[in-house]
Amino acid sequence: MRIYKARDYGDMSRKAANILSAQVILKPNSVLGLATGQSPLGVYRQLIEWYAKGDIDFSEVTTINLDEYIGLPPDSPQSYQHFMRENFFSRVNIKDVNIHIPDGLQIDALGECARYDAVIRGVGGIDMQLLGIGHNGHIGFNEPGAAFEKGTHLIALSERTKKANSRFFKSEGEVPEYAYTMGIRSIMQARGILVVVFGEDKAEIVKRAFCGEVTPLVPASVLQLHNNVTLVGDEAALSQMGDGGDGNEGSAESAELAYTDEHLNLP
Repeated sequence: MRIYKARDYGDMSRKAANILSAQVILKPNSVLGLATGQSPLGVYRQLIEWYAKGDIDFSEVTTINLDEYIGLPPDSPQSYQHFMRENFFSRVNIKDVNIHIPDGLQIDALGECARYDAVIRGVGGIDMQLLGIGHNGHIGFNEPGAAFEKGTHLIALSERTKKANSRFFKSEGEVPEYAYTMGIRSIMQARGILVVVFGEDKAEIVKRAFCGEVTPLVPASVLQLHNNVTLVGDEAALSQMGDGGDGNEGSAESAELAYTDEHLNLP
């Protein structure tokens, strides 16, 4: 694992955007796995700025989003499709045909999950997956549980996750109960994973995820089993990780294991 310590949120965003832009420059037809929320928002803003300057071209890029609330139409201000279009897609030259997000209005859950897994396979898998980490260790909407979920699935959101996301709604009661989310296997099969995290309130879960036991009770801990993970965080978020350098490459005590279904106890 590579760890980059940033001074603050802006520095974290620039460092992470540098990694994503390098991926696109080196492979113009990259498949990028994208996340929503406050953590990656600054990354998108930085990429938009560089695009406006002509430093990066997204015309051949394909995107695969992690998740979507169930029951919200695409034009709802709280939907993740709206978030992505408002904060990234409409401001760069990604083709609409190359944008993929779960359909939150699809009531056939098994069919929608199978469709989305087929989309991921059809584009050849993900070259680089951007992730944030929830306070309970969730990645995407893969919540703590008894086992790591394999494929795209319908998930009941935990009370803690709904409370954390309620800031985007008028009240906590308006937060949807369910979402579609990419499964752990699809995330782990990405050729590279980029994690962004900021704030002192994330320090404990970052330490548990990257220095603790690999367990579905902390879904992000599975990232220890991936051989190409980069963690970019500000000083506060990385404060319990030990020495990670001042913006330089560091390391974490993590399992040096290749990913297999057996490691995750998946069929």
